[in-house]
Amino acid sequence: MTDCCNDAGCEIEKLRARQRGVLVTVLAVNCVMFVVESAAGFIASSNALVADSLDMLGDALVYGFSLYVVARNDLWKARSAAIKGWIMVAFGVFTLGQVVYKIAFPEVPSFQTIGAIGVLALIANAACLGLLWRHRGDDVNMRSVWLCSRNDIVANVSVLFAGIGVWAYDSQIPDLVVGLAIAAVFLKSSVTVLRDAASVAAQHRSVAGVGTWSPTPQ
Repeated sequence: MTDCCNDAGCEIEKLRARQRGVLVTVLAVNCVMFVVESAAGFIASSNALVADSLDMLGDALVYGFSLYVVARNDLWKARSAAIKGWIMVAFGVFTLGQVVYKIAFPEVPSFQTIGAIGVLALIANAACLGLLWRHRGDDVNMRSVWLCSRNDIVANVSVLFAGIGVWAYDSQIPDLVVGLAIAAVFLKSSVTVLRDAASVAAQHRSVAGVGTWSPTPQ
């Protein structure tokens, strides 16, 4: 009898089990951080924290979709990645709207809250990125998850700079600039994820001989 550890099917199942375990962990971390960061953002009147909390919520949804399709075929994974891409688009647009609102109704945010929550979010996302690192090249599903987590680190560092800027200048402008930067990251990453999803879906449909499907508008 062939040893299970030498069987390709067994190795694939082990990989999926590892992926599921990692996704459950990072999903829980992001759900908790969304609640903490969004509450702090509204209390501190910080556009940067609110934008970063939306990133946490988006990631939680992303990880949930990824967990659902982890054992499914490439077409399902491409569809999941496409949904993630459109979530990024939606949050980017919402963040831009928040910036416009803050310009119309200016208020200097609390730099103490921005700094404290920013550090906490950076630690949480660094831990998630470390867990996801080994799976970043597994497939389009895990690649899109890793890209989301990588963006989180950029956003967290930006939030810390926003706190420093607010403290140094006693102005909301650094906070707004960071909000705009996070929105730009959302939108740029959405393009990458949607392109990857469209490419994988097209390849899958082509191999299956049923035409092509694209998650992006034609």
